[in-house]
Amino acid sequence: MKLPVKTFLWTLCLAGGCLLASCSSSPSDEEMQRLDELKSQASQLEGKVAGLQRDKAGMEKQIADKNGKLQECQADQEAVKKALGK
Repeated sequence: MKLPVKTFLWTLCLAGGCLLASCSSSPSDEEMQRLDELKSQASQLEGKVAGLQRDKAGMEKQIADKNGKLQECQADQEAVKKALGK
């Protein structure tokens, strides 16, 4: 009964060793090319994100400026209403 267990374990170790030996540790040229393409694409997208964030910041500044002017106009309007006695 112990003989089949030992045989099974040796067979399992041999199969595992063959499996590990067949795996390559370095990527193929095609994989490297795809990786370079993906890096390039990621770089382009990061640049686009940075540009859009700059645009967003500029728009938020414009909104803040317009809100400030609106508050000034509202304050002026209230002052005129008080001056007119309304």
